[in-house]
Amino acid sequence: MADELTTFADFAETLAEAARTVTMPRWRNAGEARNKADDGRFDPVTEADVAAEEAIRALIEVEYPDHGITGEEGDDRPGSGPWRWSLDPIDGTRSFVCGLPTWGTLIALLRDDQPVLGLIDIPRLGERYIGFDGSSRLSDHAGTHVLKTSGCTTLAEARFSSTDPYLFGGIEYEAFVQLRRSARTTRYGLDSYGYARLAAGSLDLVVESGLKAHDYDALVPVIRGAGGSVGNWRGGADLGRGQIIAAATPQLFEEAVRILEAAAL
Repeated sequence: MADELTTFADFAETLAEAARTVTMPRWRNAGEARNKADDGRFDPVTEADVAAEEAIRALIEVEYPDHGITGEEGDDRPGSGPWRWSLDPIDGTRSFVCGLPTWGTLIALLRDDQPVLGLIDIPRLGERYIGFDGSSRLSDHAGTHVLKTSGCTTLAEARFSSTDPYLFGGIEYEAFVQLRRSARTTRYGLDSYGYARLAAGSLDLVVESGLKAHDYDALVPVIRGAGGSVGNWRGGADLGRGQIIAAATPQLFEEAVRILEAAAL
């Protein structure tokens, strides 16, 4: 399957370029964001989110008409075989509408519902992270680099990140605070870029809750390909409940689980 995944990886980069042609011209003037949540939260979507996903979908439908497609902004399209693309055209729409540079495009390819290829594109920073077949790489202005996590094994030495502490409520928040207090350094607001930097070795631990499949499918192959661990708050592999731990090493992952598992869904 390695040769096939290499071909798919090249195509995923083509998809990322198509998304960039839509998002980059709109970034400085993102326009109004519509709230697509109906439960009192603010869940923004812009014209750029929708147009970028449409551009990606159009290419997949031409090149691989038998592949399934699921995305944040469009309806699911069933496939006729084992392959399915998972899309988040702008991960970090809040950052996008605020003119911040850390929003990204997430593209994953799943085989039999398991992510086997992931791409995290950070257009404004000119960084593209891609993982498949047990390895990951970063392409940027300086060239292409093999990714490897930091090797950090303890919370006491960990650089910890989460997009927003207010993602957590109740017992989740209590566990999060305990984790934050145990870590050496904490940074917020990075969305998928935090996971990318974990794979690159400059962060050690990312913990979040409330994620959907399009939020995490692309992250898994990138982090695992760089030697990191990804799982749920109980220490298992099923991410379906949206409680995610990504860690530089199995030891750090297990230490985070010991703190968070009491709050696991």
